[in-house]
Amino acid sequence: MGKAPGNADKIGKLIELNEELENYFNNTIIPQLFVDADMKLRKFTPAAMTHFKLSEGDLGKHIDDVSNNIRFPTIIENIHEVIESNVSLEKEIQTTDRVWYQMNILPYIIRRENRTNGVIITFIDINDRIQTLKSYEKLNRNHEVVIHALYHDIKGPISNMEGLVSILGEANGDGAVIKEVEEMLTLAVSKLKETVDDLVDIGGNDRGFDQEPERVNFGNVIEDAKLSLKDKITETKANITSELNVTEISFSRRNIRSIIYNLISNAIKYKSSDRSPEIQIKTEEVGESILLTVKDNGMGMEDDKRSVIFDRFTRLRDDIEGSGIGLFIVKNMVEGMGGEIQVESTEGEGTTFKVYFRK
Repeated sequence: MGKAPGNADKIGKLIELNEELENYFNNTIIPQLFVDADMKLRKFTPAAMTHFKLSEGDLGKHIDDVSNNIRFPTIIENIHEVIESNVSLEKEIQTTDRVWYQMNILPYIIRRENRTNGVIITFIDINDRIQTLKSYEKLNRNHEVVIHALYHDIKGPISNMEGLVSILGEANGDGAVIKEVEEMLTLAVSKLKETVDDLVDIGGNDRGFDQEPERVNFGNVIEDAKLSLKDKITETKANITSELNVTEISFSRRNIRSIIYNLISNAIKYKSSDRSPEIQIKTEEVGESILLTVKDNGMGMEDDKRSVIFDRFTRLRDDIEGSGIGLFIVKNMVEGMGGEIQVESTEGEGTTFKVYFRK
């Protein structure tokens, strides 16, 4: 009959197991922590020591005392959850330094006693993967904005040409009027061709409107927008004034053109019924931003409408022509380049849009 193993054999096996665990922790290149059932940090890999700035002096400390190093606010709650349930936990986390990890918390189970004696926590850097996914999401959003923006940019010159053709038909042989309309038609066709050329460029460039910034002159873009909206400006007797304290900006030319066009178009479209549109455009430096302000004296809007006007297909009035995507385009273009757009409005008095461009 064999002899039952003595205490020395048991101690020897425990030492052997401990050495194997120690050897594993010392040689893995993945950040890992071993936290026991009393929530004390018992071991960590060299990679964890480096990444979380841990030291030998942190061994034996309660995990709460070193959680700031790990920079993940719910880690203690998650450890408790795994210890109590004996079920591993996997989740994607972003630490306070904005790095993404896949965190796995595995129960450390003593089989012969069928109890959990702590957890092993593994952190796998997935930041590149997350950033790639975000890039694809941004690309999809950009393509959507591109389609809507092109619709607007093409619609403007076409609408302008329709108005000019109508004027031409009513000229009754007036040579001066015919000549002026012909010149304006030539300019409108040129703007339409420019937009179509942009469409061709986008077709061969997956980045769409997310193009490299270039020096863009505010005055030139405003004049382009006024030309595209000339028939509407004439029809409504709109007066557009500019105060350009900042004359140029480093931004996507296509985006600036669409932003200014949409804001001026909206100011005319939502004019008051009892007065002609007065539209004031201003640029200035405000802190670390360049501020573009477009202010009108139109119909304004109710307080509850301000929170939804940037949503796609939102229309403030059913009796006013529009698709409800203009401000959706503007917001996406501004935020896509790191800026911000705000709106202030008083019903019956007018609306002010403030666009903050990052320098």
